[in-house]
Amino acid sequence: MVFGRDIRLSRILKDNKMLCIPMDHGISNGPISGLENIHEMVYQCENAGLTCILVNTGIIKSMPRPPNIGLIAHFSGSTSIGLYPDRKVLMGSVEEALRFGADAVSVHVNIGGKDEPDMLQNLGIISDKCVEWSVPLVAMMYPRGINIKDPHNPEIVAHVARIGAETGADIVKTLYTGDVTSFRKVIKSCPVPVVIAGGPKANTDKEIIEMCAGAMKSGAAGVTFGRKIFQHKNPCAIIHALRQIIIEGKNTKEVLVNLARS
Repeated sequence: MVFGRDIRLSRILKDNKMLCIPMDHGISNGPISGLENIHEMVYQCENAGLTCILVNTGIIKSMPRPPNIGLIAHFSGSTSIGLYPDRKVLMGSVEEALRFGADAVSVHVNIGGKDEPDMLQNLGIISDKCVEWSVPLVAMMYPRGINIKDPHNPEIVAHVARIGAETGADIVKTLYTGDVTSFRKVIKSCPVPVVIAGGPKANTDKEIIEMCAGAMKSGAAGVTFGRKIFQHKNPCAIIHALRQIIIEGKNTKEVLVNLARS
């Protein structure tokens, strides 16, 4: 028997793998480079090999036409110009996401700061609603706060990812620890699929592809890269290259050669 959650997951994944551009930056950072015209970026990239995009609900509402890939509605917000940039508050509901036609929802939680309890409570509230409506939940779990000295510490990342699974997420997004061996331990200790965020550690095409390949070799289910895609000189080319790694299983050398020719 197939349930609504399974149907919706099939819309944001391909062969149980994810290649997603999160484009929720407008609330936190404003119309940053690459997202000045967010609709244009969505439509430019939708046929390049993505499995889904992640945007705030207002962007879904304002789209000229529906995208032809999976759609994740993001519910968390804070601003870089406010007093509490790391305190994410709820800005949507599962019912709202369904009315807009989203296939899944996401919530951002920063672990390690003084506002952690409120964000965990919000995650629990959305998790319960997702079960009620059979909607997949993506939990963005970040080690970020006064108690976090090294956000890429494998033990910390493993703990943070596990929190996402323990609170009911179907997919956990977190930071890559930087190497296959340590991230494999994160994957093994998380009972739901894990995808990685872009982060600051990869900037060149080679670094981006090798980071993606390392995560996949560790057992990750894919990547959610924002600036590394929408601020790339050729967003469609880097998407295609990432898809070759994530879904087609090609080796990094072959992918980098193809990317250099594009």
